[in-house]
Amino acid sequence: MTILVGYLPTPEGEAAVDAGLREGALRGERVIIVNSPRRGAPVDEHKIDDAAGTALLGRARAAGVDAELRQPLHDDDLAETFEDLVKQTGGSLIVIGLRHRSLVGKFILGSEAQRILMEASVPVLTVKAGQ
Repeated sequence: MTILVGYLPTPEGEAAVDAGLREGALRGERVIIVNSPRRGAPVDEHKIDDAAGTALLGRARAAGVDAELRQPLHDDDLAETFEDLVKQTGGSLIVIGLRHRSLVGKFILGSEAQRILMEASVPVLTVKAGQ
């Protein structure tokens, strides 16, 4: 079984990695850190470079967890990207970080996190930064 961790280089992403590595160690499961840039974006400040990826994998090793980093491209359907990875990897859990957004922001922009929560075929663990 595999734990999928949604990662962006934000405090919420860091909290998700911490929680995902704890769950991986607790369950004895492999962790896949998912950093999914938007397809066709000319610049994506959320896509991590090789050094950042190496640092994340180092954190996993230090926690005693087998891990890998994947950067699948997605269109406007990150929930589908996670569901595809669940099927491909035998995923047992998805871990994502949540940030506070206004009601107007949720209405206008939608919520990828909400879609992952509602559409995932496996349990989803959500975490907040600083807790």
